[in-house]
Amino acid sequence: MSDATAPDDVESDHDHEHHHHRGPGYATPQAAIEESEREKLAYVMSLYAGTDVDEPDFVAVVDLDPDSETYCEIVDRVEMPNRGDELHHFGWNACSSSCHVEGLERRHLIVPGQRSSRIHVVDTKERRNPELVEVIEPEEVFEYDLSAPHTVHCVPEGKIIISMLGDADGDLPGGFLELNDEFEIEGRWDPPGEIEMNYDYWYQPRQNVMVSTEWAAPKTYYPGFDLEDVEDGKYGRRLHFWDWEDGTVEQTIDLGEEGLIPLEVRFLHTPESTHGFVGTALSSNMFHFWEDRETGEYRAEKAIEFDAREHPDWDMPVPPLTTDILISMDDRYLFGSNWLHGEVWMYDISDPSNPRRADSLSVGGHFGEIQELQGRELTAGPQMLQLSLDGERLYWTTSLFSTWDDQFYPEEAERGSVMLKADVDPRKGTLELDEDFLVDFGECPAGPARAHEIRWPDGDCTSDVWQ
Repeated sequence: MSDATAPDDVESDHDHEHHHHRGPGYATPQAAIEESEREKLAYVMSLYAGTDVDEPDFVAVVDLDPDSETYCEIVDRVEMPNRGDELHHFGWNACSSSCHVEGLERRHLIVPGQRSSRIHVVDTKERRNPELVEVIEPEEVFEYDLSAPHTVHCVPEGKIIISMLGDADGDLPGGFLELNDEFEIEGRWDPPGEIEMNYDYWYQPRQNVMVSTEWAAPKTYYPGFDLEDVEDGKYGRRLHFWDWEDGTVEQTIDLGEEGLIPLEVRFLHTPESTHGFVGTALSSNMFHFWEDRETGEYRAEKAIEFDAREHPDWDMPVPPLTTDILISMDDRYLFGSNWLHGEVWMYDISDPSNPRRADSLSVGGHFGEIQELQGRELTAGPQMLQLSLDGERLYWTTSLFSTWDDQFYPEEAERGSVMLKADVDPRKGTLELDEDFLVDFGECPAGPARAHEIRWPDGDCTSDVWQ
């Protein structure tokens, strides 16, 4: 590919010596790798939206300690006060971007409902027994002509910014909602009308840049996926690069037909880098983006391509549907999930301009070689990912969005999701399914639940940002 200077800024910040910090998180990405302990608990978004179970969604506390008697079990559940929220993505009140702020703790989870636009605050001071402490009702959100909260990032000094996918009526445009450190709505972060479609975002404060992606209007994707909506231009294909300080769009890149539905987006962890990746779900291509130093503008190029496959039950080739991606804390590996094909993959991105395939696992989905684990049928493909801070354990769940689940994996509503794990060898670049690890969300007391995003109490590869 064309950017000869691509890897120059990748290694630099990992070599910084660890300096003392007073707030949450770690001083550097390298410190996160070296100073963190193995994850013992996971918080997992769990929902009943779109199932026959008439119960509220919940945050599951999953035991990940192999030495524990309750290993692979849900040891606590934080139930939401209402039904039908469709919990989806969630995030922390503070991360490593605020490690210089004395007295701030990574303690509260901000838990939005995608369908309800209700925002919950969960206190994790008692890690195995977190509790719901605050609820922002939808009416308060709609006052700012926003709805359908998605990505939650903490930003320096303890504030929280949430990407919102629709207006108060579930139509376009979306935008961003800002909460203060008391979990009160501060207002819109962006000027209204700055973008039309919205989805995920990531920011690099040292570079004064934020990047955001596009899904569709809530009223478009809520009922399920319709290919005609794509043909009618109702799904996104653009990346927006923002001035982080001003909250305004400086540049928009149209990824074209090869970049339909750009979802999860990640900058490299080192704060000196302008390199990142975005997965385009429908086109199932990975794009690499970076700042061109000569022009100061961002560029994006297709870096990884996944091919559609013929299936006897489909009247068209089945796209992989690349839904989630993450980057290891040392910026060496890019991991991703192809939800329809049933594949988890890893690429070496030591040179981000030239990703090299390292390994993959074929599990679940419509094509996976492994369709059963411990006698449990795998009723969907790998979807949301989370990686241990040391890069040696990759976990995933299998629900995408309730109506989309029902279309592509209808049996998941009856069987529930699973959470699985692969052991990663970063030195060899290999993935191996851990056949002893299975968390079955089909066995929840109220009935089978769908499982979505995963968070560690001490921060993780998809929520920590550095200044």
